[in-house]
Amino acid sequence: MKATKRPIHAVSTWVRRQPTKIKAFLALMSGIAVLVSLRLIVEDHDNLFVAAEAVHAIGISVLIFKLMKEKTCAGLSLKSQELTAMFLAVRLYCSFVMEYDIHTLLDSATLATTLWVIYMIRFKLRSSYMDDKDNLAIYYVVIPCALLSLVIHPTTQHNIVNRICWGFCVYLEAVSVLPQLRVMQNTKIVEPFTAHYVFALGVARFLSCAHWVLQVLDTRGRLLTALGYGLWPSMVLLSEVVQTFILADFCYYYVKSLVGGQLVLRLPSGVV
Repeated sequence: MKATKRPIHAVSTWVRRQPTKIKAFLALMSGIAVLVSLRLIVEDHDNLFVAAEAVHAIGISVLIFKLMKEKTCAGLSLKSQELTAMFLAVRLYCSFVMEYDIHTLLDSATLATTLWVIYMIRFKLRSSYMDDKDNLAIYYVVIPCALLSLVIHPTTQHNIVNRICWGFCVYLEAVSVLPQLRVMQNTKIVEPFTAHYVFALGVARFLSCAHWVLQVLDTRGRLLTALGYGLWPSMVLLSEVVQTFILADFCYYYVKSLVGGQLVLRLPSGVV
């Protein structure tokens, strides 16, 4: 076991000592390597989106287990849950008026679960909520997304209000996890169930991003033109990439902690 850990520890130590630009380059190369592997292994790249939904559901299940069994919401961000409920509600509205499909049902179930989590944090488990640590103001996230959606939104034939709402939910989803990361940054210690939940979000975001990137490659860019013209197609893809990279640093330390056999994740200064 020690022999197995030594190479991993040596590699992680070497990576940690590298400059930020080198770390970013290594992360980019690792992401490209995984994308190439997925393209070769997975025949139907639509399955990646299904896998992303499944991993997200697993993360929510872990969160529900934490709230039900441990009777505590310590380490969880109420504001992240509220932002999640916000973009899901807007996306559901867009689904109903623009393109009703199976994902509408999936989003409905996710929204119902998220509202239940918000209820538990606000009322049932309020005494364990770390209000002082969850200190990222929601308007710092919502207002930039709203302004961006006014400027850059889909160029389809739908009503302008619906197109702005569509853009808003895409941008808000990309950054909805920021308050949760702020909580973990403030506490520096992340208990197991919260770490599992956030890691599941990171994996789900990566799979969703991989789905979009590979679909663009498979269609030789035709998918982007199908989404409309102007900056909107690029912003959709950029939002997927942003969602992945926001959680990349945390996922690295999560895997490092898991390999090291640590039950509690300790984050060094400057992470997330």
